[in-house]
Amino acid sequence: QVQVQESGPGLVKPSQTLSLTCTVSGDSIATNYHHYWSWIRQPPGKGLEWVGAITSRANTYYSPSLKSRASISRDTSENRFTLQLSSVTPEDTAVYYCARGNDYDGYDSWGQGTQVTVSS
Repeated sequence: QVQVQESGPGLVKPSQTLSLTCTVSGDSIATNYHHYWSWIRQPPGKGLEWVGAITSRANTYYSPSLKSRASISRDTSENRFTLQLSSVTPEDTAVYYCARGNDYDGYDSWGQGTQVTVSS
């Protein structure tokens, strides 16, 4: 079975860069042509917001509202991918999830989520 798990600091100061890692087991981010690997977040009291995604060919896609600040990359040797979000503000405070998705029925594997708080 496929499992994904987020990791990274839970507290980030304003203006700094948020960096999270998603470790994948049971699948290969480098050779799976049928899925993409996404970051989704949920601010407190709000709905889910798609942040961006990366494919097995390392193509990246981002939410228009975050495109200027977000960067997704991967480390195939460790079978993991990362999110970097620069110049963070308190509005970036959220639970961040990584997930595996496809073009047909959405996301089939989710991490448990990790809380990230932006505060000084």
